[in-house]
Amino acid sequence: MATKADYYELLGLSRSAGDEEIKKSYRKAALKYHPDRNPDDKAAEEKFKELSEAYQVLSDGEKRAQYDRYGHAAFEQARGGGAGGSDFSGNFEDVFGDIFGDFFGGGGGRGGRGRARRGEDLSYNLEISFEEAAFGTEKTISVPRMSGCEPCQGSGAKPGTRPQTCGTCRGTGQVRFQQGFFTIARTCNQCGGQGSTVTDPCGTCRGAGAVRKTSTLQVKIPAGVDMGSRLKLRGEGEHSPMGGSPGDLYVMLRVREHPLFERAQNDVVCDVPISFPQAALGADIEVPTLEGKLKMKIPAGTQSGNAFRLRAKGIVDLRGGGRGDQLVRVTVETPRKLTGKQRELLEEFAALDGADVHPLSSGFFDKVKELFG
Repeated sequence: MATKADYYELLGLSRSAGDEEIKKSYRKAALKYHPDRNPDDKAAEEKFKELSEAYQVLSDGEKRAQYDRYGHAAFEQARGGGAGGSDFSGNFEDVFGDIFGDFFGGGGGRGGRGRARRGEDLSYNLEISFEEAAFGTEKTISVPRMSGCEPCQGSGAKPGTRPQTCGTCRGTGQVRFQQGFFTIARTCNQCGGQGSTVTDPCGTCRGAGAVRKTSTLQVKIPAGVDMGSRLKLRGEGEHSPMGGSPGDLYVMLRVREHPLFERAQNDVVCDVPISFPQAALGADIEVPTLEGKLKMKIPAGTQSGNAFRLRAKGIVDLRGGGRGDQLVRVTVETPRKLTGKQRELLEEFAALDGADVHPLSSGFFDKVKELFG
């Protein structure tokens, strides 16, 4: 006869472990070896039985005291059918009600109905403008969803009647069956865990307790949201079919592209074209911002690609970290069509051009000469 494993070692416990530690350790191990997760695995089934036996002993103060004093011998007589020992063939309702609710669709302790499921969550795609994302806005949306039936108040039964107690589970919402030496509780298929059935259904919802409606909702969009931001409207999802809380609505935001601005985190980037004379001599130009036009000074000698920062003209930080800036990135335009006079003046300028006039290009060609000769 094989030597039985020590109950404490089976559950990975010290002999001074408390009740909560025992329960936590058993839950972790039992979930791993449960037959529903290991179908047709005899080794896992045997391991699960050993774990359950160990838990039944160690979770009971009197049985644990006997085990601590006499070991497995304290229960050998009981297994052989004699009197005076502990019986391991009892069911595990309390264990399963607490620990395996997630396996069997919920359920409380002895005789309790199934745990009410919350309604399904919904998703809604909403497109907003660049400015609305930057400054925030409020939108009205229409959402089709399942809502509680008003005539029957969500019961599914015809007004003036009531749902009847389920004959299969007798109102508990659960059915139990024997698997080996322990009893398993599952959600009742007949009533879906509600403990009752509708014999005279409501004419509006046809017994479902809910009807599809289009709801109009106001959505407040905070300043600083970006492409892909998600807003959660608690309780605005689907109706719960079992009297639980409704699901939530997630509004997924899509921000339209702007013809002038790009976003770089909380900064706004704007490309502004300037002429060659403006870049060379300097100028005061008018640039667009999110709040309208603004005058900005271009210093003499500005190069194409130079960026100038307008403080606090960007986008508000969604988490309250202040406001970003606007970067004005200039592009020096080269004229494509010249008048005779313009060409003449440019040729005169080119004749007067010296190395000190274009220090960047002069430095570049000096490096080329140094590297390649």
